Amino acid sequence: MDNITKLLGEEADSLLTHRCEKITQQQLTLPGPDYVSDVFSQTDRPIPVLRNYQALMNHGRLGGTGYLSILPVDQGIEHSAGASFAPNPIYFDPKNIVELAMEGGCNAVASTLGALGSVARRYAHKIPFVVKLNHNDALIYPTSYDQSLFGQVKQAHDMGAIAVGATIYFGSEGSRRQVQEISAAFEQAHELGMTTILWTYLRNNEFKGSENDFHTAADLTGQANHLGVTIKADIIKQKMAENNGGFNAVKVGKTHPKVYSDLCSDHPIDLVRYQIANCYMGRIGLINSGGAATGDDDMAQAVRTAVINKRAGGMGLISGRKAFQRPMGDGIELLNTIQDVYLSKDVTIA
Repeated sequence: MDNITKLLGEEADSLLTHRCEKITQQQLTLPGPDYVSDVFSQTDRPIPVLRNYQALMNHGRLGGTGYLSILPVDQGIEHSAGASFAPNPIYFDPKNIVELAMEGGCNAVASTLGALGSVARRYAHKIPFVVKLNHNDALIYPTSYDQSLFGQVKQAHDMGAIAVGATIYFGSEGSRRQVQEISAAFEQAHELGMTTILWTYLRNNEFKGSENDFHTAADLTGQANHLGVTIKADIIKQKMAENNGGFNAVKVGKTHPKVYSDLCSDHPIDLVRYQIANCYMGRIGLINSGGAATGDDDMAQAVRTAVINKRAGGMGLISGRKAFQRPMGDGIELLNTIQDVYLSKDVTIA
């Protein structure tokens, strides 16, 4: 706990003692060791989905806690392999991606169809695989943002993956097509007994204001989450909310004054709790993104994100670049430090 407090620095008191009085913890369904049995089993998901979800929950250092630590490495397509792996070229080889997840004590490794398929016979029985089905093609010119299917659910199932992941760019021109594609893919995944994880990201240049980037606004990302759980995502992955008021600033859709007065405050934990409220009040778990690697403060930023997510009522963290864009030993240390937040009994629900 001393290390967590030290890494939080001047924010330690605010982040560790805050109490959520807008949406209280009593209103939420919270993560826990019996989440699949007590909560997720009430859904209409087939029994094999429950089994695979529990397998995901039982693996790694956080096994049996109800929390998730996932290593995602799909940036080789999203941002180009050079941009992603030049800082640490060993990760051009998918074997090392999986080794990092295993040595780092993660619940699962999430990557592309080709990356995981290239080492499936060596590792699929050793750590849960999450195959990311769609990506943004970084070679399109001029640059545009759209998610296209690079793989099929059956291919993921045949390699032994227990879950599939996908991204929808809500707010983009292609979002309606993406919703239809991924809704169909998730239905097939459930039929095959696989768990589904949805990256519910916002993408529209008009969401960037003069002072704030509303791609991380609590109200807009919360609505993206609500759309994601509507197409039966079993787990929602979302960027951590950093501001609010996107609906009013962008002048898109409809909102209500009580969203800002009664349901949320400007405190980081309250912002993320509103994201969780939009995941059926926590019935569907929220994992936040660990964010880009920025340098010497990566460890502190990762711990900050984990503390906010856990205290808000989230289910865990999915952290990639901060872990794999550094020597493997340092990446393992970063993943373990994130996990320590979820293992700490002193970091409680706000």
